[in-house]
Order: sequence, then structure tokens, then C-alpha cells
Amino acid sequence: MVRKLAIPEPVVIFALIIAYIWELRYVDCKLWMPILAMMLASHALRRETPTRLGFSLQHLGDSVRDLLPALTLLALALVAGGLLTHSIRDIRFDRAVLSLSAYLPWGLVQQYVVNGYFLNRFDALVSRRAASMVAAAAFSCAHAPNWFLMAVTLLFGYCATRVYRRYQNLYFLGIAHATVGFLLYLVIPDSISHHLNVGPGWFRG
Repeated sequence: MVRKLAIPEPVVIFALIIAYIWELRYVDCKLWMPILAMMLASHALRRETPTRLGFSLQHLGDSVRDLLPALTLLALALVAGGLLTHSIRDIRFDRAVLSLSAYLPWGLVQQYVVNGYFLNRFDALVSRRAASMVAAAAFSCAHAPNWFLMAVTLLFGYCATRVYRRYQNLYFLGIAHATVGFLLYLVIPDSISHHLNVGPGWFRG
């Protein structure tokens, strides 16, 4: 009797996300909804509450106190680098504020996907250290073929898993994600960042 090989749930979800990035969004941009619904159903079946996933003010103060200085230093370093290389994007202040504001919820969503969903699922399949590396690698692969973003997300994705494990809070991670992402858009020229595009959009420049 041949035993069927069960595909782990996070592998299926990751494959669907990749399919959406590369193909499904061009068929119907709303096809992300069924993928999110499956993830939410997974949480419901496991009785994982929003607080358990990191959607809570608990430990937010601790993460801000401990990590805000490092985030501020990184932000200043990026801006300084942009000033020294004259690579800061020509953008009006009001548009910059709008862009950062729009990035905040998107940063939170990405951190939920990486940590609230994938890291927690991989924890059940492999060791905690391996789970962090696998989650970061998945996050990086989702940004293919943009080599610049793949490198950045591999490093910062792994760091984010470590922060998540310590503070179990997604809000600071979402803010940090949006801040770094916006500053990369602001100071890294499109010749390197490809306007932060991934998937087929990367080939269109």
C-alpha cells in the first residue's frame, strides 16, 4: 500500500502566495482574499487569538524602549547615505507623508504573514532556529526576482523573527517594516531597487 505524502499547510499557503504574485493578481486582484481566508481559518481551527498572534499592545512599550534607538540609528544612516550619494528621491513632503502612512498597514500585514502565520506554522514542523531561517527564506523568495529586496528581506526577515519571539508584538514590527521600506524607496535609486517591484513587475522596471 502506497502512503500518500501530506503537503504541510504553510507550504500550500506559500505556493498560493507565489502564484498570486506571479499570475493570479493579473487574473483578478481580489484573489488574495481566499488565501487570507484560509490563513484565518487555520488560526480559528487552532484557537489562536489575535493577542496570541501579536495583535496586542502587550509588550509594545518594551519593544519601543529596547528597539527604537536601533531603528532610529538605522533610519539616520539610510538618510545620511542618501545625502552623501545624492540619491534621495525628488518627492514632495506631503506625498512622502502619504506614502509612509500608506506603508504602515502594509508593513503590519507583511509582518503578520511572516511571523503571525508562517513562523508559528514552521515552529510546529522544525526546530525554532530552523523555523526562523525558513520563514526568512520564504519572505525573501516572495520578493524574487528583485535581488536587492531578496537580500534585504532575508536579513531583516530573520531579525524580525527574533524580535517577534522576544516581544510577541506585531505593531512595532509593522512600524519598523514601514519605516525601513519607505526609506529604502526614498534613498535607493531605481537602478538598484527597481522601484521595489517584485514578480513580473520587476521586468517592467
